[in-house]
Amino acid sequence: MATPSSPFSFLGDLFDQVGSRFQPPPWAVQEIQHRVVLFLNHVLQQEPEAQQRLLRQQGRVAQFEWRFVTMKLMATPAGLLDLAPESAVPELTLIVTDTSPIDLARAAFLGNKPAVRIEGDVQLAAEVNWLVDHVRWDVEDDLARAIGDAPAHAIGNAARRVAAALRDFAGGRAAKSGGSNGPAGTE
Repeated sequence: MATPSSPFSFLGDLFDQVGSRFQPPPWAVQEIQHRVVLFLNHVLQQEPEAQQRLLRQQGRVAQFEWRFVTMKLMATPAGLLDLAPESAVPELTLIVTDTSPIDLARAAFLGNKPAVRIEGDVQLAAEVNWLVDHVRWDVEDDLARAIGDAPAHAIGNAARRVAAALRDFAGGRAAKSGGSNGPAGTE
């Protein structure tokens, strides 16, 4: 039996147990997926180059998998994303191989991509990789629309300091445990 590498490994076990026992109803899954697509499109609309790249991939389907979560996305004629029909056959499947939500969060705080197994069209995989590398959500800009520039900038600075502290903490814990998060993606 393997010994846990982290005092928080019980969270991963809890996540497994909840995920295997609690299956949300199909309507809830569909609503969550629609919200994810709306968010992704909001972010994509802030980056015209991303929309141009997606426009060239219109109609192509990519499937994303992590543990018990699966989502099929299709590029639209507007250079955005939409949920693909359930019957659509994906041309690209991206499977996140790291199953621990704690390890994924740590990698995200360190700015690393998760390890991914790629099956299917290499050209579409390259476009998805470009999107992951170059498209970022400008949270501060969205916040400024709601509360004004100065408060949004102050909140943005505070959030960046917190994120830097979390990165330092996560990086320190990874270094102490002897784990190195080398190249995370297998593009």
